[in-house]
Amino acid sequence: MYESSEIVADWGGYGQPLFGDPEARALSRVGVVDVGSNSVRMVVFDGAARSPAYFFNEKVMCALGAGLSQTGRLNPKGRERALAAMKRFKLLADGMELPHMTVVATAAVRDAEDGAEFCEEVLRETGLVIHIIDGEEEARLSAQGVLLGWPGAYGLICDIGGSSMELAEIHDNKVGKRVTSHLGPLKLKDIKGGKRGRKAHIRDVVEDLHTQMGPQHDRLFLVGGSWRAIARIDMHRRGYPLTVQHEYRMSVKAVQSTAKFIEKSDLQKLRQDCGISNSRMALVPYAAEVLARLVKVFRPKDIAISSYGIREGLLFEQMPQALRDRDPLIEACRFAEAKEARIPGFGRKLYEFVLPLFPRADDAKKRLIKAACLLHDVTWRAHPDYRAELCFENATRANLGGLRHWERVYLGLALMSRYSNRRPSAQFKALESLLDDKLKREAEILGRAMRFGAMLVIQQDAQIGKLTWHPRKKVLDLRLEKDNAPLFTEVAEARFNGLCSALEATAAVKICR
Repeated sequence: MYESSEIVADWGGYGQPLFGDPEARALSRVGVVDVGSNSVRMVVFDGAARSPAYFFNEKVMCALGAGLSQTGRLNPKGRERALAAMKRFKLLADGMELPHMTVVATAAVRDAEDGAEFCEEVLRETGLVIHIIDGEEEARLSAQGVLLGWPGAYGLICDIGGSSMELAEIHDNKVGKRVTSHLGPLKLKDIKGGKRGRKAHIRDVVEDLHTQMGPQHDRLFLVGGSWRAIARIDMHRRGYPLTVQHEYRMSVKAVQSTAKFIEKSDLQKLRQDCGISNSRMALVPYAAEVLARLVKVFRPKDIAISSYGIREGLLFEQMPQALRDRDPLIEACRFAEAKEARIPGFGRKLYEFVLPLFPRADDAKKRLIKAACLLHDVTWRAHPDYRAELCFENATRANLGGLRHWERVYLGLALMSRYSNRRPSAQFKALESLLDDKLKREAEILGRAMRFGAMLVIQQDAQIGKLTWHPRKKVLDLRLEKDNAPLFTEVAEARFNGLCSALEATAAVKICR
């Protein structure tokens, strides 16, 4: 699907939004169930087509794979819990009027001698068909989930479940080599020889995986609940101010330090401090041993946590290519504007208006500026006393893909400054540490520019004026058409002067005749 050059130019290089397209609308509510070795989870995606919101997300810890190594069969209690969960999920899906729900099962069900029998029971009791996927397919779907959140990402995906661990390489928006192993924590608990025997086993398997995959020194993307728990512990150990796990970065050294920290800690206290469930915490020490060996052998340049995995990969599977190629952040912001803003479409005009203030902005920075402009008016319903802080909280904690942690804070600070001249309260102050002084000042300038630009809105397609920034002379020119001059009242002038103050600039206003 190609767009005319006029449309591409008109929409600032991102193309016309696709969430109104029939193909995209068909994906507006998609249900998937992942029957894993440790948990059974149902997710219903809804909202912006390229960056979906989680309309429904429920997990039941079943431990289907517990004891599988000894018995060869699914954990009987886990099987009962999983069947009960599937019955509940079927009723919920019917209530939501989902046209279809995709159900996949991974390592525990595919390895158990009664796995097929369990699938038949679920079909008989609920009418839901469970697709048992092999390890390589599991790796492919997990990698696609990462591509959903990181278009154009490259590196190595590592997805750990209860009974298996998969690796897949991604490059050029495609999934490359894929391998699977039995390095899941539930399987490692049953390795003979105690800690020494387990570590020797992990060492041998990881070396074999390295031989199969070859050198992989790019980014390592970690997918799976055990990895996220380790990331939460790493945040706790470091005193990291933001608790969002998606896009959280760790170094090889940090991973090794956290693995040692887990080994020496009181796990019950650590569980309470980090808000990790008992069942998950029981698996964390085994997963930490695997991760420490993995980073030692593969030596990635850095490590990123992905909250997107196999379930998001199933959604990605259903997307048309035109949708896959879109920027998830920009599409999500457009969707929010279309749904919540008072004048949908004005964000694009506001972006054009403020962009001259950032002459050195690269594409990545322009993307952030565009996102801020699209979101500048989506919280107008909030009480004025809390609107600014709500903007900050939404940006820093919202489920947005393709957004690094410092970018979240930058976006939040810009949106806060759009509504208020006050600095963040003590509640959010720690998050500012993720930005240097230059980025803080830049975000504040963007916020003040949006605050002023919002005063000049008439209608979506109207010209709102033109800014020209002369950084050497420290002069900010504002040019207004005669018909729009009445918009430049005392309040608007005060906001313009506030922008000039942030720039340490002299104001120059010209009304065109």
